[in-house]
Amino acid sequence: MQSLRYLFRIGIGPSSSHTMGPKTAAERFLSEFPNAEAYRVILYGSLAKTGKGHMTDDVLYQVFHDRTCEVLMDFETETPVHPNTMDILAFSGDQEVARRRYYSIGGGEVVAEGDAPIEHGEVYPLNSFTAISEYCREREIRLWQYVEECEGPGIWEYFAEVWQVMQDAIRDGLRAEGILHGGIGTQRKARYLYRQKHIDESEETKQNRLICAYAFAVSEHNSSGGLIVTAPTCGACGVLPAVLKFLQTKRNFTDTQIIHAIAAAGVIGNLIKTNASISGAECGCQAEIGTACAMAAAAAAELYELDLDQIEYAAEMSIEHHLGLTCDPILGLVQIPCIERNAIAAMRALNAVNLADFLADSRKISFDMIVETMYETGKDLKVMYRETAEGGLAKSYRK
Repeated sequence: MQSLRYLFRIGIGPSSSHTMGPKTAAERFLSEFPNAEAYRVILYGSLAKTGKGHMTDDVLYQVFHDRTCEVLMDFETETPVHPNTMDILAFSGDQEVARRRYYSIGGGEVVAEGDAPIEHGEVYPLNSFTAISEYCREREIRLWQYVEECEGPGIWEYFAEVWQVMQDAIRDGLRAEGILHGGIGTQRKARYLYRQKHIDESEETKQNRLICAYAFAVSEHNSSGGLIVTAPTCGACGVLPAVLKFLQTKRNFTDTQIIHAIAAAGVIGNLIKTNASISGAECGCQAEIGTACAMAAAAAAELYELDLDQIEYAAEMSIEHHLGLTCDPILGLVQIPCIERNAIAAMRALNAVNLADFLADSRKISFDMIVETMYETGKDLKVMYRETAEGGLAKSYRK
């Protein structure tokens, strides 16, 4: 598996596949062909169908800046390799001088046609939770120690930056007010949730309100193009920070404990990215929110120092109970139902940890099995339910 630096990417929203990925592809192409007279970008599949809502065209024009560039959206050409396909062309006069095809495979990761699927090399020799847990048991180490062993101690400095960006996104999201861009009038709710209090509010209600406020804050910040961390994607970036912030506030966990929890979450996310997908366009929202929920559950379990079986069960349940979740963003915007899903998944992650604390010894489904199942389920979803804004809520809203 790759370094966790390529799972937890720091960048602008609203979409890792539709904003960060195309931006990276355009920058890469421009570095190869900086002196062309004009450029053309053609978006296919999900990139075309939700490109406007995800501001894909906006970020591409920003990359090419004052250069002559047109962005076209092709809604008809099939995308057999990956639904997030794009071509970038360079011209001298009317003559095409260069062309590259790129695939935005999720979490901001981009591969060019003909390149190996993994560009950054592997730093983790083990690619299943079964193998990793056996390795950790033999050496009596925790998941975060396995991460340090593979990545080196320098990873903690990067995770400290990741945690800081997550906290900044929560802070900025809680301060912001007004309507999110996009034309459907989505009202920011994080500030309201955080400040809304009732005299007879129970402790459980207060805790749910706060964790939802944190998730809304990050998700709304992402939707407005703010700086966030993919965890594992932009669209699901609110789940893990919400759980970490809530638990640190409630239990006074140190920043060191928090970044160790981020490492545990990263192992879970990396396994899903390696063995299945974290792309909504490829496998539906189960691959994004389901993965984020599993990562947050593993992080919380690590903070509570649960054992490997309990961590595995919490992460497995989080995926299992998101199986089949469709990606159906209204108007292609990362707003409805995406923002609420971040909040629900954050609460569900904590519920999974509580259940795993009691029932891990009776579980029947392994984490590796549920990841394989999720991937198969995602491939079976109709295309209209995989980030095309053509099915589900996206279709109903238009009526």
